[in-house]
Amino acid sequence: MSGEPAQLAWLAAGWAAYFAFHSLAASLRLKTWLAGRWPRLVPGYRLLFNTLAVVLILPLAWLTFTWPGPALWEWTGAWRWAADGAALAAIGLFAWSLRFYDGGSFVGWRQWREGQRGVHDTERLHISPMHRYVRHPWYALGLVVVWTRSMDAAMLVTALAITVYLVIGSRLEERKLLVYHGEAYRRYMERVPGLIPLPWRRLKSGEAERIAALARSRRD
Repeated sequence: MSGEPAQLAWLAAGWAAYFAFHSLAASLRLKTWLAGRWPRLVPGYRLLFNTLAVVLILPLAWLTFTWPGPALWEWTGAWRWAADGAALAAIGLFAWSLRFYDGGSFVGWRQWREGQRGVHDTERLHISPMHRYVRHPWYALGLVVVWTRSMDAAMLVTALAITVYLVIGSRLEERKLLVYHGEAYRRYMERVPGLIPLPWRRLKSGEAERIAALARSRRD
């Protein structure tokens, strides 16, 4: 292949390779194997994982904006204001939600600094205000940002790749969360949707506390 179709094919292949690496590196099986072979590497695993995830996504972002391809649709007028407003609201909610996360554990600094060699997640199940409406709020907000952009061929390939991965990746992530938190997380899944908030499926604050307490009782 040559020209524009080849570029789009390479971009799609790049995203597929990136997400395959991301899923493999995040898997409990790989971390368990690594802990058995090289336990001294475990404390820095999450920090290295996050660093590589950021570094490796940069070339794909660059290709998305330098191989644009033909324009498919563009938000104009009131629609553009609505689209940009939705994206800004999503970014604002993401920034607000950071207050409910343990940033040191999420990035991996805490595990590296404290020399933690455990394979399982050390964080307790904490259901933040946004988690009462959707199980994966960051993924949901990311989808809002992606799909409120004007689309050319390369951006559409990227948007579709990200969407497919977030759907599949959320399922893979929840397999680990079920291992970590057991019945508490299973009840949470039954009550709250995964990626698209539904008004009739949400947790009241008291329900969220009861599920979190059940998770704590399992770990203590």
